Amino acid sequence: MVTSMTGYGRSQQSIDGRDIKVEIKSVNHRYFEFSARVPRAFGYLEEKLKGYLQGKISRGKVEAGVTVVDTGAAHTAVDINHELAASYINAMRVTGEKLSLQDDLTVSSLMRFSDLFSVHRVQEDEETIWTEVRLVADGAIERFIAMRATEGERLKADILERLESIESRVAAVAEQSPRTEAAYRERLTAKIREVLEDRQIDETRIVTEAAIFADKIAVDEETVRLRSHIASFRDILGAFNGPIGRKLDFLVQEMNREANTIGSKAQDAATAQVVVEIKSDIEKIREQIQNIE
Repeated sequence: MVTSMTGYGRSQQSIDGRDIKVEIKSVNHRYFEFSARVPRAFGYLEEKLKGYLQGKISRGKVEAGVTVVDTGAAHTAVDINHELAASYINAMRVTGEKLSLQDDLTVSSLMRFSDLFSVHRVQEDEETIWTEVRLVADGAIERFIAMRATEGERLKADILERLESIESRVAAVAEQSPRTEAAYRERLTAKIREVLEDRQIDETRIVTEAAIFADKIAVDEETVRLRSHIASFRDILGAFNGPIGRKLDFLVQEMNREANTIGSKAQDAATAQVVVEIKSDIEKIREQIQNIE
């Protein structure tokens, strides 16, 4: 299966009093590169996420984002400064006695003194948090991989179409080659006749010259290799599972090398134009495979 390096996946769940959201996105990159945005209190999640995603993604610049929001009181504790509260109570009662006020102190009276209370997060087990985050990440990675696969199939279809175009143009070049040789032979014969006028023409010399020329412009080897590369390209696109981008990149370089050699041997404008079109398609394929994992 062909997989693109561009993808996005998002998942959000409420688990055990926590609202957890995980986002994963990636763009093309030569290797696996990872970065994460996680809450400061959960910094340890970054390395865990990296290992988790590296087991599922081979190439690409990957960015993960995690948010964890407490939605209940289960993970929060409230501490009371009892000594300070006693001081407040004593001061209030002394003041009441001095001013002959009724002692109406209640617990609720102390609620107005915010400095009596401190709220803090209950220390939680890292593995428990990671288990919950990974559960949400499973949903995000599933959507992420699905998007990559969809984009990969689009890239594959486009590449196969261009390979077919290249193959048909290579056939045209192979068909034109003998005609170019024959045309050269005719031009050579006509030129010799013009120079020698009525004198006898040395057919052996003409055959020799034509053979030398034919050898210089022969593209049989190049077209055979180019067709072989196209066949290998199709095999990789259809049969391989996992990362294939680097294999395809190597084949594109080889295809371009053969096209350049054919172009250097072109002796007529029609063949030269066909080679330009072949190289254009190869370049477009090269651009596409830069985004294949």
